[in-house]
Amino acid sequence: MDPTPPPSCGSPFDMVSGALANYIPRAGTTAAADPAASPDDHHAGRPAGADRKSGSQEQILGAVNLDRSLRITSCNLDAAPFDGVSAAPGAAFADLLPPGDVPTVTRRLQRVLETREAHVARVQRLRREDGTELVVSMSILPAAPPQEGLTVSLIAMAKRLHLYASAAAIGTSLDIGETAQSLAQSLLAWGDVAAVDLDYAVWTGEAVTEQAQERIRLRRAALVPDRPWPEGYLTPGDNLPREASRLLAGAVMRDDVPQAIVIPDREPIERALNDPKLVRALVPGDRPVSVACIPLVVEGPEGTPGPIVLGVTEVWRRPERLFRDSELLDLQELVAKTARHVDLARQHQREHAQVLALQRRLLPRAGSDTIEVASVYQPTNPDSAGVGGDWVNSFPLPCDRTALVVGDVVGHGLGAAAAMGQLSMEARALLSAGLGPGEVLERLDETVTLLDDTDAGLAAGYSALGSTCCIAVYDPVDNRMVMSNAGHLPPVLVHPDGSAKTLTAQPHPGLGAEFAVREPFDVQEFAAPPGSLLTLYTDGLVEDPAASIDDGIGRLTEVVREVHPCDDLQLAARRVVAALAPQGRLRDDVTLLLARMAGRRSRDTASWQLPARDDSAARTRALASPLLRRWDTSDQARDSALLVISELVTNAVRFGTGPVTVRLVRARGRLSCEVGDAGNGRPRLRRGELLDDGGRGLHVVHKLTTRWGVRWTNTGKAVWAELEA
Repeated sequence: MDPTPPPSCGSPFDMVSGALANYIPRAGTTAAADPAASPDDHHAGRPAGADRKSGSQEQILGAVNLDRSLRITSCNLDAAPFDGVSAAPGAAFADLLPPGDVPTVTRRLQRVLETREAHVARVQRLRREDGTELVVSMSILPAAPPQEGLTVSLIAMAKRLHLYASAAAIGTSLDIGETAQSLAQSLLAWGDVAAVDLDYAVWTGEAVTEQAQERIRLRRAALVPDRPWPEGYLTPGDNLPREASRLLAGAVMRDDVPQAIVIPDREPIERALNDPKLVRALVPGDRPVSVACIPLVVEGPEGTPGPIVLGVTEVWRRPERLFRDSELLDLQELVAKTARHVDLARQHQREHAQVLALQRRLLPRAGSDTIEVASVYQPTNPDSAGVGGDWVNSFPLPCDRTALVVGDVVGHGLGAAAAMGQLSMEARALLSAGLGPGEVLERLDETVTLLDDTDAGLAAGYSALGSTCCIAVYDPVDNRMVMSNAGHLPPVLVHPDGSAKTLTAQPHPGLGAEFAVREPFDVQEFAAPPGSLLTLYTDGLVEDPAASIDDGIGRLTEVVREVHPCDDLQLAARRVVAALAPQGRLRDDVTLLLARMAGRRSRDTASWQLPARDDSAARTRALASPLLRRWDTSDQARDSALLVISELVTNAVRFGTGPVTVRLVRARGRLSCEVGDAGNGRPRLRRGELLDDGGRGLHVVHKLTTRWGVRWTNTGKAVWAELEA
């Protein structure tokens, strides 16, 4: 080979062109070295012998010179690998690129123009005139002064370099689809069309252990290049017909050993498929074509008889370009490295699905006739750190009240999901047991501290310290709400007249924050008249790196103010998320709960306040009896209700202090009775002895009601009971 031109050649374009001129074998030399080459064996002015010898000359250089408007001024793409790449002077360099790559490459070119810092060795695709693509290694160099513009150097057929770059790039995502797409794009360097078909179990995160051909189910995960395909051809997301799955699985599992296979022409391919429908589904186009099928194989778990096939990759190209043994080895090496990443993505997908199932299980179900709820949950993408610990919940409480809870557990993945589930269930149990929002947060604070001790938390590599939670309890009779907040973002309340405010509480550092100065959880009480809209959310909805969190909350306030009282609440919740959540890939979970207050009709409720005297029980019966008749309760239900009310008032007078409050609520075929006093003693149901005089009242209440319990209030306690109407 002639020596390379000296550096005094001038511009980088001249240097690359000079190197290229010396790198490409001269036609006469090649012909002499290959006496078997005939004059008819040339392709685009290059002897066929050069193709056969190209295995030892993988790196073929080309160069394109651009002006400042990124248009081609001159080029040297005469080498055979660049056949079909049209780079006419005056054309835009973007015309050489696939449409999806144009914005990214244009930004890189303009950056080199502005900074004059070279952009070196990025894998890039170029378009051929026949619609196929060529994979090259592309470097962008600034033109040497006094010239302006750029020189783009291209290295085609650099298979080993491409193999290294692809293997390094494919494992950067834990998303199965993106991993498969990266593999397909890398495989395109060896052919004209590349496809990746994965076992259905890979998508669901299941362990792939069954290798019986009749159980194989494949789904197309990736297909390149991205262009219109004939009707019936399988594209990403399509399930392969069972016959095709069995044929592909059988082809690569010869003698129970996964192997790469090559079918050199269209005729044997059609003969193997033996079905025109399968040919349309699997073979790209009607032209002559050959295919190499390489299995994605991982070692099976302990106890399995051999390796596990996760799927099949297919590389299609023109039959005159035979697959050489060295190419098949490269393909197998790349696919083998990718198989590990696919299996890791499968395991991550399984964890993602488990956490997501738990998260969705905690989402609120339907509301009630006193409150309407709607929720939206959008998890982070599967290739992120994992689903986070965001959760919202709403559930009914005794005496017609409703609890609304939102929380954000620190971290992502199974550790955060386990803590999230524990805190959510504990909050529900404590609220149902009658504790107020502030008392519940105190218990959750202790729980988070326990979760973080050496045995339960740090030893498992997870800490829930700093998790946040906000609890609100809605009373539809009084149309009031009680709320307590542990470090969470403030809810937004929109009044029926359209005015809105954020419900800020006394600052608190969050749950389990022992290092902070401990203060009681602030408890707020505020009016929530019918038609009010309460918004609970997590930070993923309002956080924006380019703005403050207060700006995000302000935008949320403006958006929820636009929700009309007659709007479908679930559709409104989706509109709110669409207006605020970042487009594209999510950095954090997005969680939203909208609650619209309806209240309880006044004719379905009644309340009285009586002094703590011996005749209060009789007085309550006299007030309640005509009311129950107006409510059309049955005689048996009315007698039971009067007896229960009498027993509860008697206990309040006997064991409590201060005035006695009585509240009756009729709702959906049941009666709710609540009797409050200023005492703090908890009534307990005990098994009485034969001669005991006391304690029989609670047994009567227990027998006549469907359920009963105690709720703690700011002034004492309230004993409630529910009966069938």
